[in-house]
Amino acid sequence: MDLLGSIMKSMEKPPTIDTKEKIKQKKAQEAYLKQQNKEKARIVQFREETEKKVTKFAQDDLQTRFKFPPLDQVLRNIVREIAEDAGMLAYSFGEEEVDRYIIVFKKDSLPCEDELNALRNGQEWNEDIAKRLVAQREQEKIEELLDEQKRMLQKRTNQDKPKYNYKEKYQHLVGMEAAEQAARKTETNKTYGFVPSENKKDLRSIEQTLADIREKKRMKLETESAKNQSE
Repeated sequence: MDLLGSIMKSMEKPPTIDTKEKIKQKKAQEAYLKQQNKEKARIVQFREETEKKVTKFAQDDLQTRFKFPPLDQVLRNIVREIAEDAGMLAYSFGEEEVDRYIIVFKKDSLPCEDELNALRNGQEWNEDIAKRLVAQREQEKIEELLDEQKRMLQKRTNQDKPKYNYKEKYQHLVGMEAAEQAARKTETNKTYGFVPSENKKDLRSIEQTLADIREKKRMKLETESAKNQSE
């Protein structure tokens, strides 16, 4: 047989698989199937138990909610399906893969939005907290109303104000008028009989003044005498 024939003959043979590898693969497949069956059995059992719990909860008039322990997403979905079938609502809270849990609520006793937010944030919730939040919201509404009234009052006040400040616009004229008024007040008013101090000064002596008076009388007498003679 030539070399080419021997090569072709070896290629026609299928590749051989080690017996140990076959056993290993078989065991892995069996373990996978076993795990799947175990998971299915766990889910079936959980569903049956959950249906009993939800049915009992629905028949209890004293309870308004039922809290489940932390569950994975698959089991939480089962709880949610059963709750919806029973006419209830279910909400999940907590951190995923840490402490995520679910609570089933009856529709006639659903939580308010404040309680849901508190539970989602991992905060405590009770009647005292609910009353405090209601009082806080009422106070906020009052403050908001007062702020709105204040804004409206300020708006009306601004509308009543003139657009232009005429005093500032004509400030230079007002200043000039005030200055003139001040000058008129300090200036001597002659119409009321006041004589400037310069006119009040008489530089003549007493003797000269008396001589001037006698001279005026003499001239007056001479004038009257000349007038009588001519008549």
